[in-house]
Amino acid sequence: MSSAHAFTLRVAVRPDDIDPQRHVNNVAFVRYVQEAAVAHWRAAAPKDLQASFTWVVRRHEIDYLRPGLPGDELVARTWVGEPAGATWERFTEISRSDGQVLVTARTVWVLLDAATGRLRRVERSMVESLTRALPENSPAE
Repeated sequence: MSSAHAFTLRVAVRPDDIDPQRHVNNVAFVRYVQEAAVAHWRAAAPKDLQASFTWVVRRHEIDYLRPGLPGDELVARTWVGEPAGATWERFTEISRSDGQVLVTARTVWVLLDAATGRLRRVERSMVESLTRALPENSPAE
């Protein structure tokens, strides 16, 4: 899937996201990446898939390009890449509302059976659900 079909989540920088250097802490950006992925899954996957499967992160690769600042209204755009067995790569860009990209990320997610905790192969129905265009999500709480 290309970034042209990305899921979008608005993220408000919270006061506790700011570190002693007066910018968004790197750990907060990791949380934003995860929040966007979870919101995409919940918005796109049918309820039966959500009940049957869960995801865990195997790997995060994050490039911090510019600092996030107190009061920033950010936009997280996320889209899935190619699945491979039980793993699926996901890409995320976090930018200011003016389009200036602050962070890019590639995350490898592993699919698990929710009941057994065992690895599960990414199913075609998941690919179809997560690669169709969705409307922009509402702001994060």
